[in-house]
Amino acid sequence: MKKRLVWFRNDLRTGDHHALYHACKDSAGEGVLAVAVITPKQWALQDEAKSKIQFWLANLEKLRDDLSALNIPLIVLRVPTNREVPAALFDLASKFSIESLYFNREYPEYEQRRDALVINRFSQASIPCLTFDSDIVFPVGNILTKQGLPFKVFTPFCRAWKAQFSESLPQSLPVPQQQASLNISASTIPKEFIYAVDTGVQWSETLWPAGTEEAYRRLYRFIHSNFNKYPTQRDFPALPATSSLSPYLSCGVISVQQCLDAIQTYSDDPEWLQHQWVTELVWREFYRHLLVHFPQMNRWQPFKGEVEARLSWETDESLFDAWCQGETGFAIVDAGMKQLKETGWMHNRVRMITASFLTKLLRQDWRRGARYFMQHLIDGDFASNMGGWQWSASVGADAAPYFRIFNPMRQAERFDPEGEYVGEWIPSLGNYNSLQQHDPLLSTSLNRPRPIIDYALERKYSLDAYKANS
Repeated sequence: MKKRLVWFRNDLRTGDHHALYHACKDSAGEGVLAVAVITPKQWALQDEAKSKIQFWLANLEKLRDDLSALNIPLIVLRVPTNREVPAALFDLASKFSIESLYFNREYPEYEQRRDALVINRFSQASIPCLTFDSDIVFPVGNILTKQGLPFKVFTPFCRAWKAQFSESLPQSLPVPQQQASLNISASTIPKEFIYAVDTGVQWSETLWPAGTEEAYRRLYRFIHSNFNKYPTQRDFPALPATSSLSPYLSCGVISVQQCLDAIQTYSDDPEWLQHQWVTELVWREFYRHLLVHFPQMNRWQPFKGEVEARLSWETDESLFDAWCQGETGFAIVDAGMKQLKETGWMHNRVRMITASFLTKLLRQDWRRGARYFMQHLIDGDFASNMGGWQWSASVGADAAPYFRIFNPMRQAERFDPEGEYVGEWIPSLGNYNSLQQHDPLLSTSLNRPRPIIDYALERKYSLDAYKANS
């Protein structure tokens, strides 16, 4: 019996999984096999955080069980890098007389090259590869300007995206029906590796339980409890106002389309499509489209190369290390970096504050910060991380204006007015009032590091540099 093979990557779910759905549909209920490939050296090359890999493996185990309920065995292969993936997949296909390979597209260049090599290897044996867009709502190339060009600015992209959504009203695909049993044993999921990139941050099952069921639980809780409050509370890191779904979206445990379906069904907001949280999901899609349209971004080159060409990044290991360790003397910056080192996650507002501090005040190369984040974040996402860091450094698509330099004291006063967030991650400041916590000039009396820069002086220096090159 000819079989169909579904290759899972960062799409660890059975619902709204286009490749799985179509493989099961084409097989008419029988002959579907699943595969996932573990590539430890590739993960190291791409700065994948240990916590993210652990979370991915835990979700892969959940996926194996969900697939088993559909009588679809999951086979786990292990090779060092992407280079060995085509041969490993082809050997598996040959062993089980695979008729066709199905997988969902990924958009970074590393993954695009890997997939092209796989397609080429299978085509040599006349085995078709069927690919689908399941990570984004609209395929790359579907959201273009009236001139047929890719958008370079987010707001018109978002407007066009939402207009197309309103017209087409896409919906999630269901979980496929149970298949006929193949009598093939599923693989066990390895739990530990020797991690080439080991920052010490461990996945916490308590903070981030694995599985689609947990992702849906968080989504429903967010819609019923915080969705309406999100626009006004999302920037306050001490408040539980966000969805906390980013790690699940990053591993594809839940899809953007499933999130949109749930909002449409359970939200009481008739203008839900214009909601700020939906806009954040569109940002995620925007960055994926950019990676394909502007491939230089995949190679750590800025979207606005002409801006960066006129700037001079400094290299100061002591300043960079103080930023990494959360010892800058600026409380909200340090709290964010300590949260990242302890949990593998950081509130989005604080990500912007810490990124602005590194690039605009310490004038360190944004690439160093982007790599550091990827090596620590449980929700590390290449497209969003690259786009966000270039935005912070004013060298990206729709970048922050060069004169936008976050003042860490004012940001703390606005978004952590009671000092709750700072007090949680820097316990030594917990007993002081917020003014004392946030003012770096009081740091020496609070047993804190002295501020590593003079904010006003460095802000002026950076503004003068950007102005001179604008």
